[in-house]
Amino acid sequence: MTPHWQKSSYCSEGASCIHIATTPTTPRTIHLTESGDPTGAILTTTPAAFRTLLTTLKTDTPPPKATAPTIEVTLGEAPDAPVRVRSTTTPDTVVTTDRRKWHAFVLGVRAGEFDHFV
Repeated sequence: MTPHWQKSSYCSEGASCIHIATTPTTPRTIHLTESGDPTGAILTTTPAAFRTLLTTLKTDTPPPKATAPTIEVTLGEAPDAPVRVRSTTTPDTVVTTDRRKWHAFVLGVRAGEFDHFV
């Protein structure tokens, strides 16, 4: 079954952006990708790890020290540096985006657009 991908409403129409999907299988998994990422990477994680990411982005606070799988976000120093997203369970899978697209995703998170995934 092909996942139904959702992007933030803050993403420009037709533009590549971060997309989120879920699989209905047990155990349920959450998928995150950047439609413009030339590697085509799809990060797969747990609902709990995705929930932690959402909470962190909504509250703008660092996540607590985790023993469970988490999603790590790395923003480069320069304004044009890429944003890299990876899971601690699959560190070799890295979704790459830019700050504009990441900001659109964060605005969607803060608006509650992805809450139904968890």
